[in-house]
Order: sequence, then structure tokens, then C-alpha cells
Amino acid sequence: MGGDPSAQQPGQPATAVRGSGRTAHRGPAAWSRLARTWAIVALIALVLLVALIIDFLVSNVGYVLLGLLGLIVFTIGGWLVLASHGTRRVIGALGGVVGIGLILAAVVGASSDGGQVLLRLVILAVLLGVLVGASRAAVLSGIRATTSVRSRRGPQPQHAVLICNPKSGGGKVVQHHLVELATSMGIETVLLEPGLDLEQLARRAVAEGADCLGMAGGDGSQALVASIAIEHQLPFVCISAGTRNHFALDLGLDREDPRAGMQAFRDAIERRVDYATVNGRLFVNNASLGVYATIVQQEGYREAKVATSAALLPELLGRADQPFDLQFTAPDGSEIDGSFLIQISNNPYVLGPSLDMSQRRRLDTGELGVFAVVAASGVEASQAIARILAGRAGRALRSPHVFEFTTKTFEVRSHSGRAFIGVDGEALEMDTPLDFRLHPGGLRLLVPEGNVEEAARRQARGVDVRELVSQAFGRNRPAAGDR
Repeated sequence: MGGDPSAQQPGQPATAVRGSGRTAHRGPAAWSRLARTWAIVALIALVLLVALIIDFLVSNVGYVLLGLLGLIVFTIGGWLVLASHGTRRVIGALGGVVGIGLILAAVVGASSDGGQVLLRLVILAVLLGVLVGASRAAVLSGIRATTSVRSRRGPQPQHAVLICNPKSGGGKVVQHHLVELATSMGIETVLLEPGLDLEQLARRAVAEGADCLGMAGGDGSQALVASIAIEHQLPFVCISAGTRNHFALDLGLDREDPRAGMQAFRDAIERRVDYATVNGRLFVNNASLGVYATIVQQEGYREAKVATSAALLPELLGRADQPFDLQFTAPDGSEIDGSFLIQISNNPYVLGPSLDMSQRRRLDTGELGVFAVVAASGVEASQAIARILAGRAGRALRSPHVFEFTTKTFEVRSHSGRAFIGVDGEALEMDTPLDFRLHPGGLRLLVPEGNVEEAARRQARGVDVRELVSQAFGRNRPAAGDR
């Protein structure tokens, strides 16, 4: 779909884009020195923080164990509420209350020496703040030094067309007066009224001379219009006028203010980001099979997503011996059969305990993210998922029931030759095998001024000790596409 993304070079890096503020005044060498300084500060804070935590654990080992027990009881109880009916759900609710009680008891007990504990907590908070801030500053400076966020200033569109779905997101197009704003900016608007075909509207706009396509709507609509833009080698503008707008979130756009995204037509900062396809159908977020795909097929899901999921999840996870008819090949070459959940994403999601869990820090890694839960029963599947929700992602992802890896291509098979699949939230049924492919840098995306910097900040959330040590010794992370 579309031309070769390498045919047009990204051009100037993020640090050289006009109007990007302070970043424009430092070269790569200066950013490398700053990255090293911040990394050293972060490592010193880490050593002091670990020493303080060890001292606290040794002094309060009994209360720590009590708190861990409370966390386990709370997690099990919460999962029973989510995945069970009747008496088991009541027991789960009681377990959740008991778990919270145990955690509070541990906190109160450990705080018996009020003054000393308060001082330790203050020191702990300060060190944690220094560690987080310095770590992100180190990684962000390293990103700027290696210019891994690919962008350039493109020509401003002369005949941009914005397709608007007035019903999407509860009417955001009307609430934020997007049509009036587009008109004032000289942008042609097309409304997706009931009975009209979105693909045909986009193709008609191209046939009538559009040199840029935009979509104000949800993720499914974004993907469809983006596919037409890619096919005709046109830039695309994402306007966050849907309900959740995961694509806009992971791009670093303002989901709460779609009017801010409209400036992309005027600023014309071009970013190259990846997209993925399944059997040739484009998606910008993810495609899911198994539990989620079955739920989104239900009538009324789009109008009541939470209620529908709550009603069906216990039944689906409660099956004793009916895993879904899904098979795939693991990275080690082993054949896996019986997956309760397979999610294939356009770039990997953050898994495990993190403030940005279930988000993507980058959209230019050049790889699909694959996450699968494989089990002989719903009980095994729910246990694996519960461990991840409890923050035990590292252990869960090493279990025989959970797979997590990245790849450029992926195939899912079924014995029946058909499979339900949710593609960017759209309920579909497709022939198997399902062929998933990642298309690096294949989407020419226009973004507002400042989005490149925001994308770099999102990327800087990924920090580990090895990278800090590398930064401290003057070795920056590689640029996107060089890994």
C-alpha cells in the first residue's frame, strides 16, 4: 500500500526544526554532554535510594510481609470480581476489602515511630523525584543527540480535505467547532453523514485534487483514511475527535483539544511513523484475537463497552476446556495452540507496572509488538493476566502461558479457516492464516509545531539502569531504525 517510505528522506532532525525552542540552540555534542551529566546524577540518586529502601526493609520486615500479603489478597479478590459470577464475585469483593485492610495495617504499623518514618519518607520522595527527573532528562538529551525522532518541515498543503464524523466521540466535531475552524483556515471539510461510505468520500477527495487528507474521528476511521493517503502518497493529519483516540495519544497529540491538532495543516511538520497491516488491511493501533475479539462482536458493544465486557468476560474466562481456535509459531520455532488472547500492535506497548502501561512510547521502531496468553483453561489464562495486573509482569512474561516479543511479520492460523478479530476496535471476521506485517516509516504524518518534542519526551519514558550507565560513560542510545 503506497510508495516506498525511503524514497523521501526525513530531512532535518527534531533539534533543527524551526520554532522548536531551546532545542535549536544545542548541537549533538552539547546534548551528549548534558545526557552524561544527568545520567551520573540519576545513578547517584539510585544508589542512595536503594540503600534507604534496604534499611527500611530490614527494620520493618514483618510489616513488609504483611503489606505484600494484603496486595496478593486484594489482587486475587479484584480478579474474582472481574471474572466471576454470584458467590465467587462476592467472595472476591470481600477479599479486596480484606487486602486493603492488611495494606493499611502494614502502613500504620510501620509508621509507629512517626517522626523518623516521616523523615525517611521525605528523603525517599526527594530521591525518587531526582531519580525520575534526572533519568528522563538523560534519556531525552540522548535522544536529541542522536536525532531519533525523524521529522522535517514539509510544504503547507494547498488543497487539504478534512473528513469529519459528527457522531464520533459523543459529537466532538460539533462541540469543538472543527468545521468552522477548518473553513477559517481554508481547509475543505466533508461530513460523514449516515449512509455515506468513508472510503468513497476519501477517494473522491483525492480524485478532486486533495494534496492532504485529514480525519476527525475514532481510530478505525483514522486507519481507513490513512490507508487512502498512503496509497496515493499523500500526507495525513490525525484530529482526535473520537472517544479514546489511542493513536493520537501515542503520537503525543492533545486528545482533549482536537482544535490544537488542526494546526498541523498550517505548521506542516512532517513525521514518518510506522503502520501495520493484517491481510492487507491497515491498522494504526492493534489487532486482537480471542477474548477481546469475541467481545467486540457482540451487538451493543460500541454503545456499552464496559457493561458488555463485564457481562461476557467471566463466561469466556470460565471455560474449563475450550481455548480459542488460534495457533502461531513462537520465536523459538515451537508451534503454539490454544490462545485465549493474541494482540498484535503497530509498535510494542508498555507492559507491566508503569504510569504509561498500555501505551506506546514510540511509533517508529519498525517492529510489531506481539502479546499472547496461551492456556488449557480460562483459569490458567486469568491467573496469567492477574499476575500482570498485579505488577508481576517480568515473571508472568517468563511463564509458559504468556508470550511477549517483537517481530516484523507474524502469522496466526486456525483449524476452521476463519477467525474473529478486532482491528482498531472494529469487529471483523477474516480468513486465516492472518498475515501481519509492519511497514516502517510508511505513513507521512503532518503534526503541529511542538509535537516532535513531545514525541521525544514520550520516548524518554523508557529508562533502565543499563541505559543510564551507558549514558554516564558517554554512549547514547541509537537512532530509530539503527537498532
